[in-house]
Amino acid sequence: MKVFRKYAALYLMMLPIVIYFLVYSYYPLFKGLQISFQDYRLMGNRPYIGLDNYIKVVHDPIFWQSFVNTLVISVGILLFGFIAPLIIALSLNEVLNVWFKKAAQMILYIPHLLSWVVIGGMWIFLLSPDIGLVNQLLSRTIQLQPVHFLADSFWARWVMIGVATWKDMGYTCILFLAGIVSINPSLYEAARMDGASRWQQVRNVTLPQLANTMKVIFLLNTLGILRIFDQVFIFRNPSTASKVDVLMMYTYQKGIMDLQIGTAAAASFFVVLFTLILTLIVRKLTRFDEV
Repeated sequence: MKVFRKYAALYLMMLPIVIYFLVYSYYPLFKGLQISFQDYRLMGNRPYIGLDNYIKVVHDPIFWQSFVNTLVISVGILLFGFIAPLIIALSLNEVLNVWFKKAAQMILYIPHLLSWVVIGGMWIFLLSPDIGLVNQLLSRTIQLQPVHFLADSFWARWVMIGVATWKDMGYTCILFLAGIVSINPSLYEAARMDGASRWQQVRNVTLPQLANTMKVIFLLNTLGILRIFDQVFIFRNPSTASKVDVLMMYTYQKGIMDLQIGTAAAASFFVVLFTLILTLIVRKLTRFDEV
């Protein structure tokens, strides 16, 4: 009680935030859990049916196909979305021209500010087999026939991975650069006195010192990979749906399109469960608790 009185002002400042999360995060979560055990209807009685919704989801082959699609696309986004910004951040760190470095960061960051609707419109135009810039370049450089990137089931997943990586590359790159800036300069001076080349400085100083930042970014990216939805909703079409429909798309179709709200709620809690398991695995593999 004495501690509460001492920090009463801080607790009062936290109160609106706690109320916000209780109302807009935890109440919908518990409400969704309740609905997942009900035969939920928009009107009339909503009887409890136990685990029927979960059993229905588990026995649905479309759910498991969506699960596989989610894993393939999410792992691709996780790996490329981590490695590409890291390489660019290390490269920009070697650039001595401050103006060029700032301009490159700004250009890379702009896509992160755009909504998926805008991003989708841009890339649908760029990947168009008739007038798209990508097909024009491929045709003129290596004489490749126009590729229907958005209608080909093979390329559809790569489009999801590539565009998602491109969109958030600038944001993640800035986080890496912030971590690099915080490295003690005396470590580089000591390495140079020992005759270390630029690559040896990166390998023996920058990367080890950046390890904790990399762990945090990798875990943050892991938390959201199973919730991908916007880009799939924008880019999917009937010819590629079987290869790109993910778990959140399955939940959307069940809940909004088919009005099977109880089934959709059960599927959404599988996403929560898978995310929890994946996060625990990543924490263990990266030794996150040692950060």
